[in-house]
Amino acid sequence: MRRVKTCLVLATLAANSCGCGSRNGVKGHTELPPSQRSVAKDATREELFEAYNLIARSTKTLNATVELKPTAGSKYSGLIDEYHEVKAFILAVRPTEIRVIGQAPVIGTTVFDMASDGETFRVSIPPKKKFLVGPVAVERSSSKPIENLRPQHLLDALLWPEIRKEESVTLREYNEENARYYILTVLRGGYQVEVLREIWFDRSELQVSRMLTFGPKGVLLSDVRLGDWQPSDAATSSTAAALFPRAIRIERPHDDYQLDLRVTKVIMNEEIPAERFKLEQPAGAELVPVGKAPESK
Repeated sequence: MRRVKTCLVLATLAANSCGCGSRNGVKGHTELPPSQRSVAKDATREELFEAYNLIARSTKTLNATVELKPTAGSKYSGLIDEYHEVKAFILAVRPTEIRVIGQAPVIGTTVFDMASDGETFRVSIPPKKKFLVGPVAVERSSSKPIENLRPQHLLDALLWPEIRKEESVTLREYNEENARYYILTVLRGGYQVEVLREIWFDRSELQVSRMLTFGPKGVLLSDVRLGDWQPSDAATSSTAAALFPRAIRIERPHDDYQLDLRVTKVIMNEEIPAERFKLEQPAGAELVPVGKAPESK
């Protein structure tokens, strides 16, 4: 009997040490109150397709004031440059017009002035007395990443292209520890099917939280993260386009820079005169052609 009792004691100790004596083998147990529990909403592919297109279709113009902080380089290029935050004014009209003016805080002097009409971009840099001009389609050309910043990069992130009905679109779920997502994947057809865009919806509110754009052969052109959706300061539309993300991060891995935007004011769908998008070469500024062979002397 003494030997049997000893075996029972040892068995009990072993069970407790491996967790068998705790509640269902769980080491710790925390039950969140209903107010702290995340809820993942459900939606179909068609509903997400239409929700995205509603915003893309309804947002025709944009007049925004933002706090903009550029970062150039990465650990892959071996050099990271963090620039001072600037106050920027953004004007955009679908499908191709954009103007971005950046000013130094407090003193208000212009740091850069950029414009694009969908074919040609123009960038004025008063502190360096340079005026860059080149085709929108030009690829990365400067060894200094910050000089690869283009106005159309912001346009693509702020005024989204619609998903056409003839485009192939798939839907999948993606789960993280503290978040649940739906991902719409837009495919590019042709000889070989490739991913054109990925549109991520945070299932807590079914709002767009991330957009990735890919070039041929799967090249990641841009990674845009969006958050803190709030009503615009004014809008002429009562649709979902009256909401706008106030926190935006734009990453351009092959251009080797990123932009962090904090939107402080935004007005959508107001009339913007065409002359506000005209950017002429300032007197005394050096003209720098971008993406063109230098003229022989």
